Amino acid sequence: MSSISRVYRNETLSVDERVNSLLEQMTLDEKIAQLGGVWVTDLLDENFEFSEAKASTKLAHGIGHITRVGGASMLPPQKSAALANRIQRYLAEQTRLGIPAIVHEESCAGYLANGATSFPQAIGMAATWEPELITSVTNVIRQQMRSVGAHHTLAPVLDVARDPRWGRVEETFGEDPYLIASIGVAYIKGIQGKNLNSGIVATGKHFLGYGWSEGGMNWAPAHIPERELREIFLFPFMAAIKEGRVASIMNAYQELDGIPSGSSKELMVNLLREELGFDGVVVSDYFTLDMFVQYHRIARTKAEAAKYGLEAGIDVELPAHDVYGEPLYQAIEQGVIDVKLIDAAVQRLLKMKFELGLFETPYVDEQQTITIFNDQEAVRLSRQVAEKSIVLLKNDGILPLSPDLKTIAIIGPSANSIRFLQGDYHYPSHYADIVLAPNTATEAPVPSFTNRNLDLEQHFPPSTTVLEGIKQIVSAHTEVLYEQGCDITGEDTSRFEQAIKVAKAADVAIVVVGDKSGLSKDCTSGESIDRATLGLPGVQQQLVEAVYSSGTPTIVVLINGRPLSISWIHDHVSAIVEAWLPAQEGGHAVAGVLFGKVNPGGKLPISIPRHVGQVPVYYNHKPSGGRTHWQGDYIDLPTSPLYPFGHGLSYTTFAYSDLVISPPKVDAQGIVQISCKVTNTGNLAGDEVVQLYLNDTFASVTRPVKMLKGFKRITLEPNESKTLNFKLSVAHLGFYDRKMCYVVEPGEIAVMIGSSSTDIRLQGSFEIVGTTTEVEPVFVTPVEVL
Repeated sequence: MSSISRVYRNETLSVDERVNSLLEQMTLDEKIAQLGGVWVTDLLDENFEFSEAKASTKLAHGIGHITRVGGASMLPPQKSAALANRIQRYLAEQTRLGIPAIVHEESCAGYLANGATSFPQAIGMAATWEPELITSVTNVIRQQMRSVGAHHTLAPVLDVARDPRWGRVEETFGEDPYLIASIGVAYIKGIQGKNLNSGIVATGKHFLGYGWSEGGMNWAPAHIPERELREIFLFPFMAAIKEGRVASIMNAYQELDGIPSGSSKELMVNLLREELGFDGVVVSDYFTLDMFVQYHRIARTKAEAAKYGLEAGIDVELPAHDVYGEPLYQAIEQGVIDVKLIDAAVQRLLKMKFELGLFETPYVDEQQTITIFNDQEAVRLSRQVAEKSIVLLKNDGILPLSPDLKTIAIIGPSANSIRFLQGDYHYPSHYADIVLAPNTATEAPVPSFTNRNLDLEQHFPPSTTVLEGIKQIVSAHTEVLYEQGCDITGEDTSRFEQAIKVAKAADVAIVVVGDKSGLSKDCTSGESIDRATLGLPGVQQQLVEAVYSSGTPTIVVLINGRPLSISWIHDHVSAIVEAWLPAQEGGHAVAGVLFGKVNPGGKLPISIPRHVGQVPVYYNHKPSGGRTHWQGDYIDLPTSPLYPFGHGLSYTTFAYSDLVISPPKVDAQGIVQISCKVTNTGNLAGDEVVQLYLNDTFASVTRPVKMLKGFKRITLEPNESKTLNFKLSVAHLGFYDRKMCYVVEPGEIAVMIGSSSTDIRLQGSFEIVGTTTEVEPVFVTPVEVL
């Protein structure tokens, strides 16, 4: 080959010119190298140091991605940054073209790496109903990731979660497409920043319909008709692309109508790229391409799987080269793959590398990580998010507690554990069970862990348990009694007697129960941890019953990843606090709510069923849904959820008034101003989430009984009022008609404003006039607070 032209190093040229200059000089080996990744641990020797010998094999022709430099190595930030620099230096100096690699990591609820700030799990972020706060969170994540040489995160999850049996519900933003879109776009804007030159590539996942599977089972088929697929499940992705400018998309694992998503040209090319105009990079979910052979059985060989992947627009195989390795060469030799598909994929990836500024600044300042990772403002932000994510499900008046109580009993397996505050993609819970019990986790990503005598206690971020949080908040003369009572799982009730004894000796008993989130079979929530029942795991329900039987007023705190059926608890105990998986500051946040330092204002992003037999139960069902004709309810249970979408109590009260809808008549291109006044009528300052729901009363196809189309979280002092003005685009009422055209039809629109999807305080209507009109979807309803 002729000498290398360095035109692609010229910063004054456009990105496209630089990409084309580089691409035309690349050999087939160098192109294919860009289409995959390599686990960082495959570049390390037995001492976990960078190995030039291994690199000379794995990186000989360059590489597209390096998988989890920080997350998989478990190195502290400064060493992780140094390792990233060492890898980039090898690529710059020891490969022909010197193409830098993209380092991808996980950040569902904070950068998944040693020393990073952990934030409440995604379902908790959604419970804040405060998108601006989530942008602040991802600003922190972006800065921490960039400082150690990371460039691409495999987040956020934009799946609509309607089935709490599915283990990954905790990673989602809930059941409603509008709420998911709002939180998801906020996440993306913070993580990507003003431009990728200083940002982190966000990945919208999983495209498409992954969370609506048979039986709530991971990777199982989804049965979603096209109209529902587009109106419900596609909506958050459309918002991410159109509003958030998300730079990367990841395919879903499951199949739709016999076609695995990652192999679907109809989904990944026709819909995603051509119809939605997505021009970024599509990365495969881990092991997707091999699944075409081993799991879905649509390909007899990996070479055939490579053809499926490239034709469906999968640009990069993650976590490492496999199908896009030797099998891809075989497919090329057999003439079954058009090399132009490879060029197109490489072109998109190179464009991203230039946009990230990797050719100019492949290295990071290793010393700077100390300052960025020790930022106490990030810790305070984690606490703020945890506080705002807590949902008060029930309160008979017992809360808030006085910090001057004489004796308090703290009981339960989640009360004195920092491990149980973490979700499945928190660090180090993501790896904890693999380290401690490597045979319990399938496809353990880093088997090398088993040879490293890791002290996991040293890997948790500084965290506060609920027990410790309470001890720090109560008065000096308050006696705090503690008894674990039982484990998260298992049938051992031998400690119940001591738990009852402790409860009887106290003025109030706080029982802290919930999930263990992670990836291994001894977990109760998380990826691949699907359940057929939704009660509290193990004997925790019986523990609550035993404590209640003591006669002491009982409060239940839930530390859980999925909605749990807690009907008995709801009927008996004095108060229930939903704290989700609140991360490192969770203990402080829970204690603050229990003792009135924090007035809870979180709202449910997902309905909580009474019983697993109700599943699916969600608020935006069709007119014929949510009931059984002609009885209405089941013969043994109501059809309504135990707690509805949007529900959440406060220590104060709010009055809604002065609904104004203007104009009363509007055409399909118009804007409707919907305003109301909200007043704090209680004695404490508090937050309220004002929720706007709409219903198209009659349409040519059935429409949901309610659709969330706007919300705003506000803070009000006692007796303070604020007026909210929702600027609603009529295009929000668009839907796919019988010809599958996205239209707005004339007719009456019911307007509902309230404190939850069932607690509607104000009602009105407006009329859409004119003719049926095709419109473009809109994703945001601006809210002005006066």
